[in-house]
Amino acid sequence: MIDATHTANVLVQALPYIQRFAGRSVVVKLGGAALDAELDRALAQDVLLLRSVGMRVVLVHGGGPQVDEMMRRLDMTPVFKDGLRVTDAATLEIVRMVLVGKINRDLVGTINREAAEEPVAVGVSGEDGGLLTVTPRDSGLGYVGDVSFVRASVLNRLLDEGLTPVVSTVGADEGGQPYNINADEAARAIAVAMAAEKIVYLTAAPGLLEDPTDEDSLIHRLTSAELYARIEHESVSKGMIPKLRACAEAVDAGVGTAHIIDGRVPHALLIELLTDEGIGTMIRREKNW
Repeated sequence: MIDATHTANVLVQALPYIQRFAGRSVVVKLGGAALDAELDRALAQDVLLLRSVGMRVVLVHGGGPQVDEMMRRLDMTPVFKDGLRVTDAATLEIVRMVLVGKINRDLVGTINREAAEEPVAVGVSGEDGGLLTVTPRDSGLGYVGDVSFVRASVLNRLLDEGLTPVVSTVGADEGGQPYNINADEAARAIAVAMAAEKIVYLTAAPGLLEDPTDEDSLIHRLTSAELYARIEHESVSKGMIPKLRACAEAVDAGVGTAHIIDGRVPHALLIELLTDEGIGTMIRREKNW
């Protein structure tokens, strides 16, 4: 009876959030460090549930650790500059193979296996249909690009058909040359272009921590201005900075809220979006909570 009552209370608590966000777009970015077979299955269930109550979910994924692993298997050494992968022609081929050919297909397959009636997930590369147009970031980085244009209509048409896009972050310039894109930045650009209600980063950390060595020091809420101040603080790890900057820029550009949550927790997405307490760090432009 206690379990049944708790379940009922959770459902009642979720109802106003479901009503509020029905028909709204939610961009979810899954980092490579948070990829895991069982967790991916839980995420697939979350995505399908959100879709079933009317939310328009776009899943964007990275895959840095998996690219590193494949490069080492091929006797190649990953090289980074200012936190970004130096991507020569050979590395670009590995990036495309792992992100588009492996991780994307695995995520699509996992979601479709969990779908009750018919397959709903569709794999999309940033190269497909001109979804992500890029410009080169720095000649010293090779084929690494910044998103200059998002053809949001590609994703909206899929969502209008009741499908769930799963986006791998390889784009192309206007001449068709492929480029590696930082997945945090790609997710931000997609969320802004779609005027998303939310952007959610699933990471291998609980969220933004007051003390990076203490996972109990989670910062639950802050504004974009407060977040920019945090970015400059020495306590913030370099790996977290692109996510923090992307969150601040997203809400400043009109996305309703940005969230950094622990992708290692099963069903973290539902907990964050459909409960009062949530599970991670939420960022707004203004302090209106």
